[in-house]
Amino acid sequence: MKAEKFTLVRHFDGYPKTTDFKLESEELPPLKDGEVLCEAEFLSVDPYMRPYTMSMTPPFTMIGGQVAKVVESRNAKYPAGSYVIGQLGWRSRIVVLPATPGPDKSSAAGLELLPDMGGLPHSYALGVCGMPGVSAYFGFLELCQPKEGETVVVTGAAGAVGSLVGQIAKIKGCRVIGFAGTDDKCAWLRELGYDVAINYKTCPDIDAALKEAAPKGVDCYFDNVGGMLSHRVRQQMNLFGRVSCCGAISSYNAKTGEGATVPVPEPAIVFKQLKIEGFIVRRWWHRKDEAISQMAAWVREGKIKVQEHVTEGFHKMPQAFIGMLKGDNTGKAIVKA
Repeated sequence: MKAEKFTLVRHFDGYPKTTDFKLESEELPPLKDGEVLCEAEFLSVDPYMRPYTMSMTPPFTMIGGQVAKVVESRNAKYPAGSYVIGQLGWRSRIVVLPATPGPDKSSAAGLELLPDMGGLPHSYALGVCGMPGVSAYFGFLELCQPKEGETVVVTGAAGAVGSLVGQIAKIKGCRVIGFAGTDDKCAWLRELGYDVAINYKTCPDIDAALKEAAPKGVDCYFDNVGGMLSHRVRQQMNLFGRVSCCGAISSYNAKTGEGATVPVPEPAIVFKQLKIEGFIVRRWWHRKDEAISQMAAWVREGKIKVQEHVTEGFHKMPQAFIGMLKGDNTGKAIVKA
């Protein structure tokens, strides 16, 4: 059986280009005992893919998660017709040998049956009930430990993770301020329940705007972007404020040799006695069922709203990835194969 895949042929320099990828065809072997043939249904494009590839040596199949249908199986745990999620890369089809599940309930091959989401769309397993949802749930609640009445700031607030963090903060009774890059995104954030949404690209005075939005200061900061915007937020944090560092997309697409110029962060950290902690979501993967169950329940109850930015067609994977890094998406960026 023929399959297609995207190979990354060179490291990115600045924003990715379509010429950094090569669409290739491959012949898949017949299934052996224990193997399954998976066909992509939905594929995810996420910011982490940009920095992660820099530690890998091209050429290699581009990394990423997908929801796939098992179309042929010689493994009783993954019968034909079932749906799975896994880090299967940018492939239209793939033959996988699932191994014995580990402590986080995933196989050594990174394959899992689609979680029970109570009838929600399959694509949600790549967003609100997947890695972004687990990141928002644990990254915010465990590290920021928000208290009712506190003020929370979220950057990258209209993205896959940020849009969920703000809504969780509202569920917990917080005042929530979000930064996004277009007026339309800011309008959407207000629809989600954000108390204030600020367009950081057009705001003439971010310091003044944040002071007006958070007159009592900032208690919790969920940081998706890093850089100068994060510096400005930290300057207005209260004593013993908590910062959860999820990403640093402001620097991901820098060209080789370019360096960000940001004021020294230590004075604010020391004198405000801030707690700043970065995280990789795998830290809580053994508890992911807790997050997925709660996030799905909040969606069904209408407490969390979901928006997906869907690109049609496997062949448009590079364009969807580049567009996501440039901020074209509102909510979770998904490719429908």
